[in-house]
Amino acid sequence: MKMQTLLVAVAVAAVLGGCQRTSFGGLNTQQQPAPLMPAPVGGVQSGQLAPPMTPQPGTFPEAPTTPDQTAPQIAANPNAPELTREALIGRWSAGTGGSTCDVFLSLTKWTGGYRAASRGCVGDAAAIAAWDVQGKQVILADSSGNQIARLYQSANERYDGSTTSGQSISFSR
Repeated sequence: MKMQTLLVAVAVAAVLGGCQRTSFGGLNTQQQPAPLMPAPVGGVQSGQLAPPMTPQPGTFPEAPTTPDQTAPQIAANPNAPELTREALIGRWSAGTGGSTCDVFLSLTKWTGGYRAASRGCVGDAAAIAAWDVQGKQVILADSSGNQIARLYQSANERYDGSTTSGQSISFSR
């Protein structure tokens, strides 16, 4: 009998609870905001455009005949251990061009290897979007898969190298 009384009390409380008035703290929800004033419109001008510029022969520089010289690469320590991708995943502090930023390496497949992301980087390091390991080197690439830099292990948890534009770059944690 006590159980039935309890169930009836709960049912009555639920019904009465649903009948309570809800308000928005005195906010009148029927009031419309004032209309906005239209933006001023300036006059329209018309006239002839200048004729398109056509380049004159000989005004453009000649295309280079030899490939650009890339930056000197830092040689790998012959005693350096082979690198594994698993040892490189995570957050790295990257130093390049006198500034530091964060680079995050993951094992998600991406153009040019595996996914990378940079935060607060400038210059070449700002374009880091991919990475991979080739032998004893860490290869950094942009979102199109173009190589940005090569790094070699120089100490425990430290990699040094250079970008393709000749700037030194280092990773440490």
